[in-house]
Amino acid sequence: MANWGTDVLRKWVRAWALPQHCVLCTEPGASLCDPCRQELPGLRALRCPICAHRSVRAEICGQCLTHPPRFAKVSVALSYDFPMDALIRRLKYAADLSLIEPLAGLLSERVEAEARPDCIVPMPLSAPRMRERGFNQSLEIARTLATRLHVPLAAAACRRIRHTPPQAALPLDQRRANIRGAFVCDAELEGARVVIVDDVMTSGATLNELTRVLLRAGAVEVRGWVVARTER
Repeated sequence: MANWGTDVLRKWVRAWALPQHCVLCTEPGASLCDPCRQELPGLRALRCPICAHRSVRAEICGQCLTHPPRFAKVSVALSYDFPMDALIRRLKYAADLSLIEPLAGLLSERVEAEARPDCIVPMPLSAPRMRERGFNQSLEIARTLATRLHVPLAAAACRRIRHTPPQAALPLDQRRANIRGAFVCDAELEGARVVIVDDVMTSGATLNELTRVLLRAGAVEVRGWVVARTER
């Protein structure tokens, strides 16, 4: 764990100290150059106003009409497709912390016009996953968003108390049961409007379960801000 902490600190220092290059084409300048930005998957996609799946007319999708989720809506920056999927895996599994700023920047642009919540809650990691990675990518993205948008960060409001198999490894019909009871909320959120920040959303089961816990803690509205959405 000590080595993990040292490695993460070195990556933070390197990301801060070295000149910026585009994370995709490596051209010097911005962390994400404009030509690469314009080619990102799903950047201008029309989406369901609730679950953020692609929608031809930006109408509520059939799934949300027949089985409405607990969260009020989800806003996503991009589709989880190449090269965005590779960037997010590089952040999570190679601890490339230089990617936090450009990913958070894309999400910040997407939600900038939305009503500000009372607080931001990052999607919690289980203790084994935290030990494995050494950091929580959702927390670091949320931290940057909170600073950019001037919204309080409730970093310790929720905990993941049950370590489960990765949702992506399970069939869609098993994901809800897999995540049930995985979270607790330690904060008093009576009357609060809360946003959950996560890196990737697939079925929405994890976001829906954390929403359930936040509503039980008194939140009156829960939204999701997610970097990338896996498309149907």
